[in-house]
Amino acid sequence: MNTQKISSGAVALVLMFSFSSCGGGSSKVVQKDYVIETTETVVPAKDSVPEYTVIEKTQVDLYSFPQDKEGYFELFDGKTFYGWRGYGRDDVPKRWVIEEGAIKFSGSGGGEAQEKDGGDLIFARKFKNFELSIDWKVSKGANSGILYLAQEIKGQPIYISAPESQVLDNDNHPDAKLGVDGNRKSSSLYDMIPAVPQNAKPFGEWNNTTILVFKGTVVHFQNGEKVLEYHLWTPQWTEMLQNSKFSQGKWPLAFELLNNCGGASREGYFGLQDHGDDVWFRNIKIKITD
Repeated sequence: MNTQKISSGAVALVLMFSFSSCGGGSSKVVQKDYVIETTETVVPAKDSVPEYTVIEKTQVDLYSFPQDKEGYFELFDGKTFYGWRGYGRDDVPKRWVIEEGAIKFSGSGGGEAQEKDGGDLIFARKFKNFELSIDWKVSKGANSGILYLAQEIKGQPIYISAPESQVLDNDNHPDAKLGVDGNRKSSSLYDMIPAVPQNAKPFGEWNNTTILVFKGTVVHFQNGEKVLEYHLWTPQWTEMLQNSKFSQGKWPLAFELLNNCGGASREGYFGLQDHGDDVWFRNIKIKITD
């Protein structure tokens, strides 16, 4: 496919991480020697797929993070946003704060319609084969998600290119009753495969989601139990997309990007979703399995 690169000589920026002290007090700004350069690649329209632009930014050095004895890199120190930024941005949106050792999205109540101080949060490095573990809890009626293998597509939401492990208050959010057979409940592959057994703890309590991606095989675990498995880049994956809200007929660009999840290199970012509700994440770690 022919593409056009622009902004190849983009100005380098020093990433400024802002964070709030525990309890929502005054914010501080920490400067790290992580320089971001940005390039944009325009992918021309083809068939029913419109033109789109892929953003590429400098990635953070994974080896600047501590690694435990089991080989997991600890990606959040409980104090700073080092290594994190907004999706499609060089900074951390102001609604993401640090509270009692956890990353919190401070909800606006606006639902999925993100406000200027909000937006999805990503860890600024792409991963290919990995095991990602995240603890999370939600407020009453809250909705969020953990997305992986994401590309940054200019002017588009993160979920246009990334599978999503749902984060949800199953008892109080209407999404739990929508979809098919519970495929919008927590740790489900959103709108495609339900998490079974459904063992999520209620709002206000901590859960764990672990996502294993290895050469196209994807497994979701919730609170220590395997809840689903599927295989990317297969006819079965294409069929699942066609039966979802991301079908070729309903959303051609999403179908194109998700059907080729991770792009040519089959790697991408993982992100935490702003869905307008209060949600917390902690103990974020990843093991590379290449």
